[in-house]
Amino acid sequence: MDHIKKRIAILGSTGSIGTQALEVITNYPNEFEVEVLTAQNNAELLIDQAKRFNPNAVVIVNDAHYPKVKEALLPLGIKVFAGENALGSVVQMDSVDLVLTALVGYSGLMPTIKAIEAGKNIALANKETLVVAGELVTKLAQEKGVNIYPVDSEHSAIFQCLVGGVS
Repeated sequence: MDHIKKRIAILGSTGSIGTQALEVITNYPNEFEVEVLTAQNNAELLIDQAKRFNPNAVVIVNDAHYPKVKEALLPLGIKVFAGENALGSVVQMDSVDLVLTALVGYSGLMPTIKAIEAGKNIALANKETLVVAGELVTKLAQEKGVNIYPVDSEHSAIFQCLVGGVS
């Protein structure tokens, strides 16, 4: 039986957590596949990442950078979207198995909720999402049978203590 790769959407792929996640994916190519990459403003790095990982789609949130990103990636067959609403749409794609939310501040809330509504498991590196709407997010995750995995170092340490895991 073939091993099925986890198809990942990385929200905030150009930030420190996003770039670290891509390093992990590089080291485990049989385990993971990049399905979606997103960035707020760093069009250059987003283009480089897309050329390297060949995702199905990318989102540049600041639509002023959209023409540049689209022109660079269109010949590769990578779909390019712009704006905050696009974040909420790409996380709901059938081809996404896991959403890594590594966005800064409040911007992570809407796409995280949209991903949970679509039944996607969440790797959460955006603590503000839980600070702002923790009860809503966890209740929705329970209703949808979605797991939320903490990625941020402090959250991960607490999570590991709670479940008795050691790494």
